[in-house]
Amino acid sequence: MDSKNWKITFFSEKVEKITLGLPKSILADLLSIFDMVAEVGPNLGRPHSAPLKDGLFEFRAKGKEGISRSIFCTVIDQEVVILHTFIKKQNAIPKKDMDIAKRRKMELENG
Repeated sequence: MDSKNWKITFFSEKVEKITLGLPKSILADLLSIFDMVAEVGPNLGRPHSAPLKDGLFEFRAKGKEGISRSIFCTVIDQEVVILHTFIKKQNAIPKKDMDIAKRRKMELENG
């Protein structure tokens, strides 16, 4: 078994800034999810992660300030790329947020 840990990166500095700028309790939950991912990979299952569609997945973080979603994809070499993070205000992921993540995933795949 490969003991190499998973690596989490961000699509851009802007995505990193937004993600790390989440409200304190939501960020604490997300960082604990990131710690689990580093150990065992992104397939944590609910309530921490879930598959979406088109090769996209989400990390699901909660805190007293609300709920966030970080949409990600995986690339070779055990790397998770956070494509888009937002505070969730409704049950379904808004189309505009899915479209941003899909576009960024395509940009990654096409270099």
